[in-house]
Amino acid sequence: MSERAPATAPSAEPDEASEATGPSPAPPSAPAGTAAPLTAARRTGLLVTFILGGLTALPPLSMDMYLPALPEVTTALRSPAATVQLTLTACLAGMALGQLVIGPMSDKWGRRRPLLVGMIVYVLATAVCALAPTAELLIAFRLAQGLAGAAAIVIARAVVRDLYDGVEMAKFFSTLMLISGTAPIIAPLIGGQVLRFSDWRGVFVILTAVGTVLTLMVWRGLGETLPPERRHTGGVGSALRTMQGLLGDRVFTGYMLAGGFAFAVLFSYISASPFVVQEIYGASPQAFSLLFGVNSVGLIAVGQINGKLLVGRVSLDKALAVGLGIIVLASVSLLLMSTGVFGEVGLAPIAAALFVLMSAMGLVLPNTNAQALMRTPHAAGSASALLGTSSFLVGAIASPLVGIAGEDTAVPMAVVQVACALLSVGCFLGMCRPWHPRETPA
Repeated sequence: MSERAPATAPSAEPDEASEATGPSPAPPSAPAGTAAPLTAARRTGLLVTFILGGLTALPPLSMDMYLPALPEVTTALRSPAATVQLTLTACLAGMALGQLVIGPMSDKWGRRRPLLVGMIVYVLATAVCALAPTAELLIAFRLAQGLAGAAAIVIARAVVRDLYDGVEMAKFFSTLMLISGTAPIIAPLIGGQVLRFSDWRGVFVILTAVGTVLTLMVWRGLGETLPPERRHTGGVGSALRTMQGLLGDRVFTGYMLAGGFAFAVLFSYISASPFVVQEIYGASPQAFSLLFGVNSVGLIAVGQINGKLLVGRVSLDKALAVGLGIIVLASVSLLLMSTGVFGEVGLAPIAAALFVLMSAMGLVLPNTNAQALMRTPHAAGSASALLGTSSFLVGAIASPLVGIAGEDTAVPMAVVQVACALLSVGCFLGMCRPWHPRETPA
């Protein structure tokens, strides 16, 4: 595979890109064939920042608000834990496949129309989930929910690539993590409180309302960020050739896989923690929600350290390497504790290791996204689709594996985490080769 990134397409004039943010003084146009300067006209206003944060928060909301209800769903629908965990897998798989389709669509038709259609379908699918009478039907509707919700993830990343470049893009991804990172904190807390006065179906009612509000915000507040002259005109074949070209860039693929396996570490925790914390250690849904929220605070805090203090002072690859190293150490510690190497351990040491693991994601996830998207200004939608698809597919595979030995052991979770962490490090070192100088787009 080539280490050279594909050629950069000319960027939009600043006054065209400003459609997303409202009127502002138009700076001088960039010379033809060069990237337009990153001026205030191309950057997002506060409202659009919150909208993009809300879009990136939609997946954790869809997943994490539902987590405290998993044990109740197994009882209510009379299904084993492994089957109920497939409702998470289905949603993840839907988000992965949906991004693969919607990303290239947004490169062809612009960002706004595919996003609005996806959000409307997401709201309808979520409402139907609340009515599902069996686990099998719930799995099917969760798949539809994920397929539609993929529009939020893939297009939000593409919009950021439309508006930002270089270090500024890495900083903005960290800013989005501050907004979207609140979702894992409040979602389990909301889910736990919903279970006090309703059953698991009430969680999907709340998600339907959230999706409706976010759809209205997109309709009223988010303009088009991809002008017609920068859109792709080809059909499916053109989109496939574009993706093939992206995958032919070894460095892009390395960051994509490193981020995907890191996400699998994260999702193995998301999928298994309700059973590990509540079934093995006897915590209540509310206590689980509190622990989950504390871990999410760690992720947000480190993400802000990355964006505000490290980016621009330390290379993204160095910060990424530190984050991956911490994840490996934390996952190995969890494996040793869960297999009894340190004897009988309580919830506190397990929770501490999970906190360290989650916090380190704040160094890994924004930097892998930024490094990969820096190489793809000509096809941000397709690149975003590949990044999201790889992450969610690997996460969907990891999800059922953590419950393969039943609900009474945390060993499968720890094994999956160690394996995926090592694979992430291997892809980063073997394919990105951060010690080698390489060309990147202007």
